[in-house]
Amino acid sequence: MKVLSRIGALPLHAVEIIRRTPPLVFATTVLSVGGLIGFISASKILVDGLRPPVNYITVTGASTEPIESDIAKWDIKVQAEGKSQLKSFTKHQESIRKTIEFLNRNGVRTNDSQSLALLPASTSEVKTKNSKTGEIISTKWVTTQWIEIESDDVFNIDKTYRKVSELLGQGVLVKPNRPKFTYTKLAAKRVDMLSKATKDARTRAEAIVQQAGSSLGTVKKVDTGVFQITVPNSTKVSSWGSYDTTTIKKDITAVMGVTFIVE
Repeated sequence: MKVLSRIGALPLHAVEIIRRTPPLVFATTVLSVGGLIGFISASKILVDGLRPPVNYITVTGASTEPIESDIAKWDIKVQAEGKSQLKSFTKHQESIRKTIEFLNRNGVRTNDSQSLALLPASTSEVKTKNSKTGEIISTKWVTTQWIEIESDDVFNIDKTYRKVSELLGQGVLVKPNRPKFTYTKLAAKRVDMLSKATKDARTRAEAIVQQAGSSLGTVKKVDTGVFQITVPNSTKVSSWGSYDTTTIKKDITAVMGVTFIVE
């Protein structure tokens, strides 16, 4: 029925040609068209079947180099206590003076290569209560101030940090954070590291395919991995990457996953 309806939709001259065509010739023509379509489909399958499969190999390459931090950031908290807000603040001013003098003696001062900044001081009242009755046992005032230091003399900052406890012997309540050591030329270093990691991946891939009697073709895909910046000789690996700030000397590792065509 579908065939008849399609024929009815043809122009009059086309229908007339079909009517004049002998039934056997018409049937043969239809079968030929169908056979041609089938032949084309079968030929495509046959050619695809004869086409040799393309093989790939994915290898991970890595490059590790030592680096040395060029910036140190160090925060120091100085506190003082007193029975009143005024006494606390007065004592605190003396503690700050001693702390600045200590830093200056050790070469930590404001100049072109480093900065030393005093953040605003804050004072709070601290009450100690009896855990059973809730009665106030004592009251004291605590004044707190942070000192922020940034320097490119990373070794001196590390040395001074290890000596800062000397201030405790002078009656200064000082609580230093550990300095954070970072590397500012990381962006330029990454390009070189990725290039070396890719070269390492090709070397590994060539060694593998040669054992199989094949040869390495062109690169099909490249996946850039995360960078690992760790303490020297560390085996720590994180899927999100890592950035150690505790040491001046570090190792930087770049990882690349490269897929090659095998010929």
